[in-house]
Amino acid sequence: MKNNRMGQKTIAKIRQEYQAAELQMLPEFICMYKNDARAGVRKLAEQAEKKLRQLEKERARTYEMGVYERQYAQYASICGIDEAGRGPLAGPVVAGAVILPKDCEIMYLNDSKQLSAKMREELYEKIIGQAAAAGIGIVSAERIDEINILQATYEAMRQAINNLGIIPDILLNDAVTIPDVTIRQVPIVKGDAKSRSIAAASILAKVTRDHMMEEYDRVYPEYGFAAHKGYGTREHMDAVRRLGPCEIHRRTFLKSLTADCAN
Repeated sequence: MKNNRMGQKTIAKIRQEYQAAELQMLPEFICMYKNDARAGVRKLAEQAEKKLRQLEKERARTYEMGVYERQYAQYASICGIDEAGRGPLAGPVVAGAVILPKDCEIMYLNDSKQLSAKMREELYEKIIGQAAAAGIGIVSAERIDEINILQATYEAMRQAINNLGIIPDILLNDAVTIPDVTIRQVPIVKGDAKSRSIAAASILAKVTRDHMMEEYDRVYPEYGFAAHKGYGTREHMDAVRRLGPCEIHRRTFLKSLTADCAN
């Protein structure tokens, strides 16, 4: 212990300090307590050190995810594009378009599928709060059946771009080139794990679609949409066999399943 004043603090009080400390306060916390005579206090300092190491690692990863944004930094507004919901048996396909400020540093951005639902929700709020512009495009199951899922995905992406409210200078897309768009496009394979702009669009699209499927679950509770979000789980397919498709099912995705039910 450095002095009597520090020694008078209980471990519970110091734990409260640690839990309340902002990240920029952790180095001072570590300096104060890493040599404390009490093992419990030293353990808290070790936890703070571990948190700082993880933070530095995440900052490095976040910086690396800005490689394409730095490569195309001559463009004033760089827009990431991605979609959610190409594979499910039910519900819409949703596209997100996000323009992040040049100096934006939102950590933990990643392919939405690699994040927990809780983390996606937290990042969604940060993206909405910090984005220079954000747009969503939604194409229904009925429209998917009319024009096929690929064309529906393109349509959702064009909607998302149009809903930005501004015209971006360049598009960073997750692996596709969108037809009928005059803005320069850069398709990036697995872009949602390589570009912070695409990752942000991925999260925006995924969270928006998940919220929609949770609303559909209230309308069609027997299908369990809140749990599987329309994907072809065993429970979902069993419900379709038992009940038949509902209004938000993609009939073209269910042809073999409904044919089995008819036999």
